[in-house]
Amino acid sequence: TLLLGVAGRDMGAFRMLYERHAGWLAIRLARRCNDRDLVADAIQDTFVAVWQKPRGFRGDGDIAAWLWGIAIRRLVSRLRTRGSVAAAFAGHAGVAPAAEDQVLLSVEYGDVGQALARLSPEMRAVIQAVVLDGLSAREAAQLLHVPVSSVKIIGASGMWTMAVPSAASPSSITPPNTS
Repeated sequence: TLLLGVAGRDMGAFRMLYERHAGWLAIRLARRCNDRDLVADAIQDTFVAVWQKPRGFRGDGDIAAWLWGIAIRRLVSRLRTRGSVAAAFAGHAGVAPAAEDQVLLSVEYGDVGQALARLSPEMRAVIQAVVLDGLSAREAAQLLHVPVSSVKIIGASGMWTMAVPSAASPSSITPPNTS
């Protein structure tokens, strides 16, 4: 595989790995942070980490998932060292997701995307960070600039809403038939 080439310090293999994965990583990271410079830095940090320790991939999963795990944690680390995490998300509060984002969610995640689309933007951000991106509650809290307890509560509520769509609508609850 390419990682074996990278482990052998093959620049061609490293270049090919970068060309295959940097684009989609940048797009996904940009959906989490609107600062292009931070995203670019996180991508660079990701591939530096791969170059330094290509054998960190245990081989028990998909290389893309391994790279995503490195990339999202590098972004969180960059956001953490920045003066204001909230600045990275400025302008997104109270804004409805674009139609393109809704289509991407349904295409990228299928039925899960449709369930995510039913959630509030806050719930969707927490579910994406914790469930889809694999972040811990603490990492998600730092990324989203909310308390850890909020991530846990919002996450549990969001998962319940996705699992039981009628839970979001109290009017859909009907009393038991007693006749």
